[in-house]
Amino acid sequence: MKKPIIEFEDFSFQYFTQAEPTLLALNVTIYEGEKVLVIGPSGSGKSTFAHCINGLIPNQYEGNATGKFRLNGREVFHDSLFERSFETSTVLQDTDGQFIGLTVAEDIAFALENDQQPLAYMNTQVEKWAEIVDINHHLSHRPQDLSGGQKQRVSMAGVLINEAPILVFDEPLANLDPHAGKEAIALIDRIHKESNTTILIIEHRLEEVLSHDVDRILLFHEGSIVADVTPTDLLASTKLSEYGIREPLYISALRYAGVDLKTLPTLTPLAKLTGDSIRPYLTQWQEQLMHMTPSIVKEPLVQLTKFSAGYQKNQPTIKDITTTIYRNERISIVGKNGAGKSTLIKAICGFLPNEGDIEFAGRSIKKASIKERAEVIGYVMQNPNQMISQKMIFDEVALGLVLRGISEERIKEKVERVLKICGLYTFRNWPISALSYGQKKRVTIASILVLEPEIILLDEPTAGQDFYHYTEMMTFIDTLAKQGNTIIMVTHDMHLMLEYSDRVLVVDEGKLIADSTPVDVLTDPELIQKASLEETSLFTLAKQFQLHDPVEFTRQFIAHDRKVRKK
Repeated sequence: MKKPIIEFEDFSFQYFTQAEPTLLALNVTIYEGEKVLVIGPSGSGKSTFAHCINGLIPNQYEGNATGKFRLNGREVFHDSLFERSFETSTVLQDTDGQFIGLTVAEDIAFALENDQQPLAYMNTQVEKWAEIVDINHHLSHRPQDLSGGQKQRVSMAGVLINEAPILVFDEPLANLDPHAGKEAIALIDRIHKESNTTILIIEHRLEEVLSHDVDRILLFHEGSIVADVTPTDLLASTKLSEYGIREPLYISALRYAGVDLKTLPTLTPLAKLTGDSIRPYLTQWQEQLMHMTPSIVKEPLVQLTKFSAGYQKNQPTIKDITTTIYRNERISIVGKNGAGKSTLIKAICGFLPNEGDIEFAGRSIKKASIKERAEVIGYVMQNPNQMISQKMIFDEVALGLVLRGISEERIKEKVERVLKICGLYTFRNWPISALSYGQKKRVTIASILVLEPEIILLDEPTAGQDFYHYTEMMTFIDTLAKQGNTIIMVTHDMHLMLEYSDRVLVVDEGKLIADSTPVDVLTDPELIQKASLEETSLFTLAKQFQLHDPVEFTRQFIAHDRKVRKK
């Protein structure tokens, strides 16, 4: 008989700072050794649910709770964080808020040091877990100096070393490149299989998590659990689309082709998908689709010529990049963590010393100041906490307009319009401190969009976003591109790259190794391996069922899907 380890009974929670409860009468039991995926739109209560389990509520975030919450049969809601740490360990969504040590090694060792473990034992364990998460070559580095994906690995090692019976991962893939994300999910799966650990994963990147088996999925909506089912049952239903969650692309392809998902024994992982009826449906559907050739934009806007830049003199991070970016083009920059993607867009903004030349509309801006470049280039950083300077949402989004001397009436009009587009209008008078990480991300994007720059540089624009806000944001960004704006996005989201990019620049070890279309990039095995990308599940599906020309199938799906979503 399975042993209950996490139990919520008629449990509700309301933050002191909010007028309505965030969790509403939850009744759910998670059993020892289960691996459970928690999904839902932003603000649906997922993180609050996790914070109750790891003790951040009520110790860090105060509020009123009703009902019962038990761990291992004991009511623990009012336990201290110290007491709760023996039962749960958490990898937070915002990794910067989790670091304590001055070096990676010290940070990983913190839990053992707190327990006064012998130094020799600590050293052995640090080396063991650092190697498992592939961060062993950075043990002497400051955690703050690492890339987003590397920071995530440090956080993972720091909680895994404690070997608590319950592990909570709050969006563990948010800052990881596709290959690193795949490895992270594989690592979590291996830990689950090799121990009796109970694992909860909160994540928007559903398809990547489901590349390995999950026991159950909890779907949250407006503080309630609206589904508690197996992955196959959820994917076969329409609940994902009903509640604004992006379903795996291969599932969408099966639906478009007319496959009855409820007749299939399993829908995940993709490698286990079987059924004699699937191939005829996919073949017939592919024959019906018309290939759409994307239009080619020919008006050059930005020209990089032997462009190099770095954080230290004579040590370039990006090297001799030459490329042309065209007006109202949508470009994704992809590659593994630490490849130089963020460095490239920072250098374009003028934040870093650079060599070579950069032209805007035929005029060199190599010697232009950051302020001069900011008149035409808007930059949204990866970590929203590094951009925010105001206490209130409206004030943060309005700040750039205020500094430019825009009238109050015009500021109100422009800010409110952008807040509506970004899904933040109802929160316009909220303090930023009350927002989730994903909501803060939308605030920073809104603060740049409101300035209407000609070029918008976005570093991981959809990290931490649910599918509804992802679609709303990217639709707006698409509109800007059609109106003449040029969009350049650094992203680990292969869906975004496929759906919203005209071209892809692939960066590896600071060099531009490919400049091609999204479909061609994600169907090139050699390039995928070199740049730590991930083959799209559409291409995998087509190969698995031996369709004619899997590359063309992928291209046709993307064209068809865009038509459907526009309607």
